[in-house]
Amino acid sequence: MVDTSGRLWYTEIGAQDHETEKSAVAVRPRKIICIEDEPEMIDLIRVILSHDGHQVIGAIGGRAGLEAMRADKPDLVVLDLMMPDMDGWQAHRQMMADEELKTIPVVVVTAKAQSIDRVLGLHVAEVDDYITKPFGPDELRKSVARILGR
Repeated sequence: MVDTSGRLWYTEIGAQDHETEKSAVAVRPRKIICIEDEPEMIDLIRVILSHDGHQVIGAIGGRAGLEAMRADKPDLVVLDLMMPDMDGWQAHRQMMADEELKTIPVVVVTAKAQSIDRVLGLHVAEVDDYITKPFGPDELRKSVARILGR
């Protein structure tokens, strides 16, 4: 998102005030950047992943997401595809072209539910997981735990 001064910004939303819930999908708490154009979705993902103690940094849009990744070097990125300023695939391509970002695992969370979109994401772009909206909390938590537990 762009503020009135024209600068890109992102918001940090953490799990500092939440106790870590013991869970079958729990892994060591990690830093996760959620790149999404809807603040409510960032909040939802934060609530879900904070149950496992993860710190979620929200970035409004692709450009702010890339800036956040360069500043905070996350352990994982949750990436929406349909965003107005820079779509998720453009952000992903820029990640893959950056030596410091290309090894960060990516979970796509999107409303694009066609099977071809999933195939393109998992087999062409080689993202680590592809979750379609609406999704259940356990689906996201298990995906993150599986990827970060490697």
